[in-house]
Amino acid sequence: MPELPDITAYLSALETRILGQRLEQVRLASFTLLRTAQPPLQSVNGRVVRQLRRIGKRIAVGLDGDLWLVLHLMIAGRLHWKARGAKLAGRNALAAFDFETGSLVLTEAGSKRRASLHVVAGEEGLRGLDPGGIDVLASSRDEFRNALTVENRTLKRALTDPRLLSGVGNAYSDEILHAAQLSPVTLTHRLSEEEWERLYDATQQTLRRWVDLLREQTGDGFPEKVTAFRPEMAVHGRFGHPCPRCGEKIQRIRYADNETDYCARCQTGGKLLADRGLSRLLKQDWPRTLDELEALKRK
Repeated sequence: MPELPDITAYLSALETRILGQRLEQVRLASFTLLRTAQPPLQSVNGRVVRQLRRIGKRIAVGLDGDLWLVLHLMIAGRLHWKARGAKLAGRNALAAFDFETGSLVLTEAGSKRRASLHVVAGEEGLRGLDPGGIDVLASSRDEFRNALTVENRTLKRALTDPRLLSGVGNAYSDEILHAAQLSPVTLTHRLSEEEWERLYDATQQTLRRWVDLLREQTGDGFPEKVTAFRPEMAVHGRFGHPCPRCGEKIQRIRYADNETDYCARCQTGGKLLADRGLSRLLKQDWPRTLDELEALKRK
């Protein structure tokens, strides 16, 4: 799912292409994409784009008359900049937003249709789509800590809760926790002062680094390679690869459609975190340390 750095890259590219431009029309190929009836979608046609904004993991396009188009790409939704009037070809093409300068096309891979488009009016309409998490890059250390300690949650869950932090998801939470050298299952109420300092600094530095890196990689182009798995990442999607800090192999926990990737040596004191699926199968045979894991591999 595109997260804060990815959404920021999209917004930077859109700013030079559609800000101040008239939206000629919106073409829908999938009517399940549109999640609102009022204001009607047709009411945005012919209006000029006045603002662009990130709301969590959503992209909000502000138009004349204080109307907003709000896109949530979910896991597989992606944006593409095409020639004006580009055809909506293929089953993955969901919508096109036509401007004089070109067409913004929304696609979604896979069979599940999770991406959404809302048309809302004014700030009140936007607030109804905002989960409420703080803007982590604009937050102070105290604001950051207060947000994450509202409940006693694991660090992984707290960092990815949109009600607490805005725009952080599965991929960048792994990178943040690796940079902070903290376990994803440590409870927020158990962090020491020094660990809070590390977590805050790692969150700021990791997100800013990726915002800068994606902007640099995109340049004047449009972000066409938005993915949760990048070769420059330290741990996310790097299961079995060496940790860039210590050289130990990256481990993972798999659950539902997600996975958490971490370095046992750097983050958990050498302790392996039990994969829920495998631990049910292996019972007491699940290795608890890196040494036990290596012993199993040699059998």
